[in-house]
Amino acid sequence: MKKDSVPFWRHLALNEMTHDQWESLCSGCGRCCLRKLEYEDTGEICFTRVACRHLDIESCRCRLYEARARDVPNCLILTPESLERYLYMLPETCAYRLIAQGKDLPWWHHLLSGDATTVHLASISVRGWVLSEEHVHDDELEKNIIDI
Repeated sequence: MKKDSVPFWRHLALNEMTHDQWESLCSGCGRCCLRKLEYEDTGEICFTRVACRHLDIESCRCRLYEARARDVPNCLILTPESLERYLYMLPETCAYRLIAQGKDLPWWHHLLSGDATTVHLASISVRGWVLSEEHVHDDELEKNIIDI
């Protein structure tokens, strides 16, 4: 099979991708924008159903994407260089995590399906079941732990 006919994520290492290729890996699920709790004694990461205030809960995209690091100091800014540091904090469905682990993209990913809405249709995105952190006090995060 010719290299041109093989999708870029199957033959390029993450650090070999162009900026546009890298950005296109994001499925738009919004799961990385969920608030997480990390237990110091075990290192366990628990996701909550509480989303960053900048996440558009309908589109599952950041409303402040380009400037998010300035406004949200603990935002996970994924780059090929930072991915290894944050890999454990990404959901198991995340394309960056899957590819870093040598796995392929799932059928619902827009790069395979050709449709950006399949992530929502497959019930992978956070659309319809998250709360904005603006409406949840930090003391209530543990009450909102979910299994994703």
